[in-house]
Amino acid sequence: MSDKSAETTRGYQTLTISNISEEVAGVKIFTFNETISYKAGQYLTLLHHGPHGEIRRSYSITSSPVLNEPLAIGVKRIENGFYSRRLVDQAKVGDKLLTSGAGGLFTFPDDIQNYKQVFLLAAGSGITPVYSLLKTALHTYPHLSVVLFYSNKSPEQTIFLQPLQQLASAFPDRLHIEFVYSNSPDLGRARLHKDYLYKLIEKLAIAPHDQLLFYLCGPLNYMRLSSFSLRQFGFSANQIRKEVFNVDKTPLPKVVPPDTRAHKVTLHINGKVSQIRCKYPQNILASARDAGIAIPYSCETGKCGSCLAKVIKGDVWMAYNEVLTENDLQKGLTLTCVGYPVGGDAELEIL
Repeated sequence: MSDKSAETTRGYQTLTISNISEEVAGVKIFTFNETISYKAGQYLTLLHHGPHGEIRRSYSITSSPVLNEPLAIGVKRIENGFYSRRLVDQAKVGDKLLTSGAGGLFTFPDDIQNYKQVFLLAAGSGITPVYSLLKTALHTYPHLSVVLFYSNKSPEQTIFLQPLQQLASAFPDRLHIEFVYSNSPDLGRARLHKDYLYKLIEKLAIAPHDQLLFYLCGPLNYMRLSSFSLRQFGFSANQIRKEVFNVDKTPLPKVVPPDTRAHKVTLHINGKVSQIRCKYPQNILASARDAGIAIPYSCETGKCGSCLAKVIKGDVWMAYNEVLTENDLQKGLTLTCVGYPVGGDAELEIL
Protein backbone atom coordinates (compact mmCIF):
# COMPACT_ATOMS: atom_id res chain seq x y z
CA MET A 1 0.00 0.00 0.00
CA SER A 2 2.93 2.29 -0.60
CA ASP A 3 2.06 5.92 -1.31
CA LYS A 4 4.15 7.53 -4.02
CA SER A 5 3.58 10.97 -5.49
CA ALA A 6 5.29 13.86 -7.22
CA GLU A 7 4.55 15.77 -4.02
CA THR A 8 7.83 14.42 -2.63
CA THR A 9 9.51 17.13 -4.67
CA ARG A 10 7.50 19.81 -2.84
CA GLY A 11 9.03 19.36 0.58
CA TYR A 12 7.30 16.15 1.65
CA GLN A 13 9.17 13.08 2.86
CA THR A 14 8.82 9.35 2.33
CA LEU A 15 8.93 7.05 5.36
CA THR A 16 9.53 3.29 5.16
CA ILE A 17 7.77 1.04 7.68
CA SER A 18 10.37 -1.04 9.53
CA ASN A 19 8.16 -2.70 12.14
CA ILE A 20 4.49 -3.15 13.02
CA SER A 21 3.26 -4.29 16.44
CA GLU A 22 -0.27 -4.66 17.77
CA GLU A 23 -0.48 -3.21 21.29
CA VAL A 24 -4.13 -4.12 21.85
CA ALA A 25 -6.89 -5.19 19.47
CA GLY A 26 -7.34 -2.52 16.80
CA VAL A 27 -4.31 -0.44 17.79
CA LYS A 28 -0.97 -0.80 16.05
CA ILE A 29 2.40 0.92 16.43
CA PHE A 30 4.22 1.67 13.17
CA THR A 31 7.98 2.21 13.32
CA PHE A 32 9.96 3.78 10.47
CA ASN A 33 13.51 3.52 9.13
CA GLU A 34 13.78 7.25 8.56
CA THR A 35 13.40 10.01 11.11
CA ILE A 36 12.22 13.62 11.08
CA SER A 37 12.54 16.63 13.35
CA TYR A 38 9.80 16.62 16.00
CA LYS A 39 8.96 17.44 19.60
CA ALA A 40 7.48 15.16 22.24
CA GLY A 41 3.68 15.27 22.03
CA GLN A 42 3.48 16.09 18.33
CA TYR A 43 1.82 14.11 15.54
CA LEU A 44 2.80 13.01 12.06
CA THR A 45 0.58 14.01 9.13
CA LEU A 46 0.36 11.32 6.45
CA LEU A 47 -0.83 11.93 2.88
CA HIS A 48 -2.56 9.64 0.42
CA HIS A 49 -3.35 10.57 -3.17
CA GLY A 50 -6.34 8.56 -4.38
CA PRO A 51 -8.90 8.77 -7.18
CA HIS A 52 -10.99 11.20 -5.15
CA GLY A 53 -8.16 13.57 -4.31
CA GLU A 54 -5.74 14.02 -1.44
CA ILE A 55 -6.42 12.62 2.03
CA ARG A 56 -4.49 13.84 5.07
CA ARG A 57 -4.60 12.14 8.45
CA SER A 58 -2.54 12.86 11.56
CA TYR A 59 -1.33 10.23 14.03
CA SER A 60 0.46 10.83 17.32
CA ILE A 61 4.16 10.11 17.59
CA THR A 62 4.81 7.62 20.38
CA SER A 63 8.61 7.70 20.30
CA SER A 64 10.67 10.23 22.24
CA PRO A 65 13.03 12.58 20.38
CA VAL A 66 15.55 12.53 23.24
CA LEU A 67 16.00 8.75 23.62
CA ASN A 68 17.41 7.90 20.19
CA GLU A 69 14.31 5.80 19.53
CA PRO A 70 13.22 5.07 15.95
CA LEU A 71 10.34 7.25 14.82
CA ALA A 72 7.01 5.57 15.65
CA ILE A 73 3.31 6.43 15.53
CA GLY A 74 0.20 4.87 17.05
CA VAL A 75 -2.86 4.17 14.89
CA LYS A 76 -6.28 3.10 16.16
CA ARG A 77 -8.57 1.43 13.66
CA ILE A 78 -11.65 3.61 13.16
CA GLU A 79 -14.61 1.73 11.66
CA ASN A 80 -15.47 4.47 9.17
CA GLY A 81 -11.92 5.78 8.86
CA PHE A 82 -10.50 5.13 5.40
CA TYR A 83 -6.86 5.78 6.24
CA SER A 84 -6.76 4.10 9.67
CA ARG A 85 -8.41 0.94 8.28
CA ARG A 86 -5.98 0.98 5.40
CA LEU A 87 -3.01 1.17 7.75
CA VAL A 88 -4.17 -1.30 10.40
CA ASP A 89 -5.61 -3.86 7.97
CA GLN A 90 -3.24 -3.69 5.00
CA ALA A 91 0.09 -2.02 5.80
CA LYS A 92 3.17 -4.22 5.95
CA VAL A 93 6.87 -3.83 6.66
CA GLY A 94 8.59 -2.19 3.70
CA ASP A 95 5.62 -0.06 2.69
CA LYS A 96 6.36 3.60 2.06
CA LEU A 97 4.20 6.43 3.40
CA LEU A 98 4.26 10.10 2.47
CA THR A 99 4.38 12.71 5.24
CA SER A 100 4.32 16.49 5.43
CA GLY A 101 6.16 16.27 8.75
CA ALA A 102 5.41 16.73 12.43
CA GLY A 103 3.09 19.30 13.91
CA GLY A 104 0.97 20.19 16.89
CA LEU A 105 1.18 22.26 20.07
CA PHE A 106 0.70 19.44 22.59
CA THR A 107 4.28 20.02 23.71
CA PHE A 108 6.25 21.26 26.68
CA PRO A 109 6.41 25.08 26.91
CA ASP A 110 9.62 27.05 26.61
CA ASP A 111 9.31 28.03 30.28
CA ILE A 112 9.00 24.42 31.51
CA GLN A 113 11.59 25.21 34.20
CA ASN A 114 8.94 27.33 35.94
CA TYR A 115 6.78 24.26 36.56
CA LYS A 116 7.42 21.56 39.13
CA GLN A 117 4.85 18.91 38.25
CA VAL A 118 3.03 17.63 35.17
CA PHE A 119 -0.31 15.83 35.30
CA LEU A 120 -1.02 13.70 32.22
CA LEU A 121 -4.67 12.69 31.69
CA ALA A 122 -5.25 10.07 29.00
CA ALA A 123 -8.08 7.75 28.00
CA GLY A 124 -7.78 4.84 25.56
CA SER A 125 -5.63 5.65 22.54
CA GLY A 126 -5.15 9.13 23.99
CA ILE A 127 -2.04 7.65 25.61
CA THR A 128 -0.12 7.80 22.32
CA PRO A 129 1.11 11.43 22.47
CA VAL A 130 1.15 11.30 26.27
CA TYR A 131 3.58 8.36 26.18
CA SER A 132 6.09 10.49 24.27
CA LEU A 133 5.65 13.37 26.73
CA LEU A 134 6.04 11.03 29.69
CA LYS A 135 9.30 9.48 28.50
CA THR A 136 10.73 12.84 27.53
CA ALA A 137 9.85 14.46 30.86
CA LEU A 138 11.44 11.69 32.89
CA HIS A 139 14.67 11.64 30.88
CA THR A 140 15.07 15.35 30.12
CA TYR A 141 13.64 17.36 33.01
CA PRO A 142 14.89 15.93 36.33
CA HIS A 143 13.15 18.72 38.26
CA LEU A 144 9.72 17.54 37.08
CA SER A 145 7.46 15.19 38.98
CA VAL A 146 5.02 13.36 36.69
CA VAL A 147 1.55 11.97 37.40
CA LEU A 148 -0.38 9.90 34.86
CA PHE A 149 -4.12 9.26 35.12
CA TYR A 150 -4.89 6.62 32.48
CA SER A 151 -8.48 5.47 31.84
CA ASN A 152 -9.40 2.22 30.06
CA LYS A 153 -12.00 -0.51 30.22
CA SER A 154 -9.59 -3.14 31.57
CA PRO A 155 -5.87 -3.95 31.87
CA GLU A 156 -6.17 -6.13 28.76
CA GLN A 157 -7.20 -3.07 26.73
CA THR A 158 -4.48 -0.80 28.11
CA ILE A 159 -1.98 0.39 25.51
CA PHE A 160 1.67 0.38 26.68
CA LEU A 161 0.69 -1.29 29.98
CA GLN A 162 4.00 -3.11 30.56
CA PRO A 163 6.29 -0.25 29.44
CA LEU A 164 4.38 2.13 31.72
CA GLN A 165 4.73 -0.23 34.66
CA GLN A 166 8.45 -0.51 33.92
CA LEU A 167 8.81 3.28 33.89
CA ALA A 168 6.98 3.52 37.21
CA SER A 169 9.48 1.04 38.68
CA ALA A 170 12.46 2.85 37.15
CA PHE A 171 11.36 6.29 38.43
CA PRO A 172 9.57 5.54 41.73
CA ASP A 173 10.29 8.99 43.19
CA ARG A 174 9.17 11.00 40.16
CA LEU A 175 6.40 9.04 38.46
CA HIS A 176 3.01 8.04 39.84
CA ILE A 177 0.52 6.20 37.62
CA GLU A 178 -3.15 5.89 38.47
CA PHE A 179 -4.81 3.29 36.23
CA VAL A 180 -8.57 3.87 36.04
CA TYR A 181 -10.61 0.89 34.79
CA SER A 182 -14.31 1.19 33.95
CA ASN A 183 -14.87 -2.50 34.78
CA SER A 184 -13.72 -1.91 38.36
CA PRO A 185 -16.22 -3.08 41.01
CA ASP A 186 -15.47 0.15 42.88
CA LEU A 187 -17.78 2.51 41.00
CA GLY A 188 -16.23 5.57 42.62
CA ARG A 189 -12.90 4.72 40.95
CA ALA A 190 -14.23 3.31 37.68
CA ARG A 191 -14.20 6.65 35.86
CA LEU A 192 -12.26 9.88 36.26
CA HIS A 193 -15.22 12.01 37.37
CA LYS A 194 -14.87 15.49 38.83
CA ASP A 195 -14.73 14.53 42.52
CA TYR A 196 -12.27 11.70 41.89
CA LEU A 197 -10.02 13.99 39.85
CA TYR A 198 -10.06 16.66 42.55
CA LYS A 199 -9.15 14.14 45.28
CA LEU A 200 -6.28 12.74 43.21
CA ILE A 201 -4.83 16.16 42.47
CA GLU A 202 -5.05 17.25 46.10
CA LYS A 203 -3.44 13.98 47.19
CA LEU A 204 -0.62 13.90 44.63
CA ALA A 205 0.24 17.56 44.00
CA ILE A 206 3.66 18.41 45.45
CA ALA A 207 3.83 22.04 44.27
CA PRO A 208 1.65 25.16 44.40
CA HIS A 209 -1.20 25.17 41.88
CA ASP A 210 0.47 27.78 39.67
CA GLN A 211 3.45 25.42 39.18
CA LEU A 212 1.35 22.55 37.78
CA LEU A 213 0.80 21.72 34.10
CA PHE A 214 -1.96 19.52 32.67
CA TYR A 215 -2.06 17.58 29.40
CA LEU A 216 -5.35 15.99 28.28
CA CYS A 217 -5.97 13.50 25.47
CA GLY A 218 -8.91 11.18 24.93
CA PRO A 219 -12.52 11.06 23.73
CA LEU A 220 -14.28 14.41 23.39
CA ASN A 221 -16.55 13.96 26.42
CA TYR A 222 -13.56 12.92 28.55
CA MET A 223 -11.67 16.03 27.44
CA ARG A 224 -14.58 18.34 28.10
CA LEU A 225 -15.20 16.95 31.57
CA SER A 226 -11.53 17.06 32.54
CA SER A 227 -10.94 20.54 31.15
CA PHE A 228 -14.11 21.97 32.71
CA SER A 229 -13.25 20.40 36.07
CA LEU A 230 -9.70 21.77 36.04
CA ARG A 231 -10.96 25.27 35.28
CA GLN A 232 -13.43 24.97 38.17
CA PHE A 233 -10.55 23.94 40.43
CA GLY A 234 -8.91 27.29 39.62
CA PHE A 235 -6.32 26.31 37.01
CA SER A 236 -5.84 28.76 34.14
CA ALA A 237 -6.35 27.94 30.47
CA ASN A 238 -2.60 28.42 29.93
CA GLN A 239 -1.92 25.52 32.32
CA ILE A 240 -4.08 23.11 30.32
CA ARG A 241 -2.99 21.60 26.99
CA LYS A 242 -5.40 19.47 24.95
CA GLU A 243 -4.92 17.14 22.00
CA VAL A 244 -8.09 16.43 20.03
CA PHE A 245 -8.45 13.13 18.15
CA ASN A 246 -10.91 12.35 15.32
CA VAL A 247 -11.39 16.02 14.51
CA ASP A 248 -14.88 16.69 13.17
CA LYS A 249 -14.59 18.18 9.69
CA THR A 250 -18.12 19.56 9.76
CA PRO A 251 -17.96 23.04 8.19
CA LEU A 252 -17.63 25.78 10.79
CA PRO A 253 -20.47 28.24 11.33
CA LYS A 254 -20.15 31.08 8.86
CA VAL A 255 -18.45 33.98 10.61
CA VAL A 256 -17.49 37.01 8.56
CA PRO A 257 -14.17 38.72 9.39
CA PRO A 258 -14.23 42.44 10.17
CA ASP A 259 -12.38 43.09 6.90
CA THR A 260 -13.41 41.21 3.74
CA ARG A 261 -11.22 43.12 1.27
CA ALA A 262 -8.38 41.54 -0.69
CA HIS A 263 -4.92 41.81 0.84
CA LYS A 264 -1.45 40.64 -0.06
CA VAL A 265 -0.01 37.95 2.24
CA THR A 266 3.72 37.21 2.22
CA LEU A 267 4.61 33.66 3.29
CA HIS A 268 8.01 32.52 4.55
CA ILE A 269 8.25 28.75 4.06
CA ASN A 270 11.48 26.86 4.74
CA GLY A 271 13.63 29.82 3.71
CA LYS A 272 11.59 30.61 0.59
CA VAL A 273 9.31 33.63 0.21
CA SER A 274 6.00 33.57 -1.66
CA GLN A 275 3.21 36.09 -2.04
CA ILE A 276 -0.50 35.42 -2.43
CA ARG A 277 -3.69 37.43 -2.72
CA CYS A 278 -6.22 36.59 -0.02
CA LYS A 279 -9.82 37.76 -0.06
CA TYR A 280 -12.81 36.53 1.95
CA PRO A 281 -14.44 33.99 1.75
CA GLN A 282 -11.10 32.27 1.13
CA ASN A 283 -8.79 31.95 4.12
CA ILE A 284 -5.00 32.10 3.95
CA LEU A 285 -4.59 28.33 3.59
CA ALA A 286 -7.11 28.08 0.76
CA SER A 287 -5.53 31.04 -1.03
CA ALA A 288 -2.08 29.45 -0.76
CA ARG A 289 -3.33 26.11 -2.10
CA ASP A 290 -5.04 27.83 -5.03
CA ALA A 291 -1.70 29.50 -5.80
CA GLY A 292 0.01 26.09 -5.84
CA ILE A 293 1.91 26.75 -2.61
CA ALA A 294 2.24 23.72 -0.32
CA ILE A 295 1.92 24.57 3.37
CA PRO A 296 1.09 22.16 6.21
CA TYR A 297 -2.52 21.50 7.13
CA SER A 298 -4.80 18.71 8.29
CA CYS A 299 -8.17 19.38 9.94
CA GLU A 300 -9.02 22.70 8.18
CA THR A 301 -11.27 23.61 11.13
CA GLY A 302 -8.93 25.32 13.60
CA LYS A 303 -8.75 22.31 15.89
CA CYS A 304 -5.39 20.59 15.30
CA GLY A 305 -2.64 23.19 14.80
CA SER A 306 -1.06 21.64 11.69
CA CYS A 307 -1.29 24.95 9.82
CA LEU A 308 0.47 26.93 12.53
CA ALA A 309 2.09 30.22 11.52
CA LYS A 310 3.61 33.27 13.18
CA VAL A 311 2.48 36.74 12.18
CA ILE A 312 5.52 38.89 11.36
CA LYS A 313 3.65 41.94 10.10
CA GLY A 314 0.01 42.95 9.93
CA ASP A 315 -3.00 41.36 11.59
CA VAL A 316 -4.68 38.00 11.07
CA TRP A 317 -8.22 37.37 12.32
CA MET A 318 -9.27 33.79 13.12
CA ALA A 319 -12.81 32.53 12.62
CA TYR A 320 -12.27 29.71 15.15
CA ASN A 321 -9.55 28.53 17.52
CA GLU A 322 -9.50 25.44 19.69
CA VAL A 323 -5.72 25.08 19.84
CA LEU A 324 -3.88 28.29 20.67
CA THR A 325 -3.67 29.53 24.25
CA GLU A 326 -3.60 33.18 25.28
CA ASN A 327 0.18 32.91 25.60
CA ASP A 328 0.38 31.55 22.03
CA LEU A 329 -1.71 34.44 20.72
CA GLN A 330 0.50 36.96 22.50
CA LYS A 331 3.48 35.45 20.67
CA GLY A 332 1.77 36.17 17.35
CA LEU A 333 0.81 32.59 16.51
CA THR A 334 -2.15 31.98 14.22
CA LEU A 335 -3.84 29.23 12.17
CA THR A 336 -3.94 29.68 8.41
CA CYS A 337 -6.93 27.36 7.90
CA VAL A 338 -9.20 29.81 9.74
CA GLY A 339 -7.10 32.96 9.31
CA TYR A 340 -7.86 36.06 7.26
CA PRO A 341 -5.68 39.18 6.83
CA VAL A 342 -7.48 42.24 8.20
CA GLY A 343 -6.63 45.92 8.13
CA GLY A 344 -4.04 45.59 5.38
CA ASP A 345 -1.35 43.29 4.02
CA ALA A 346 0.19 40.62 6.26
CA GLU A 347 3.43 38.67 6.49
CA LEU A 348 3.63 35.19 8.03
CA GLU A 349 6.26 32.59 8.82
CA ILE A 350 4.90 29.08 8.32
CA LEU A 351 6.04 26.94 11.26
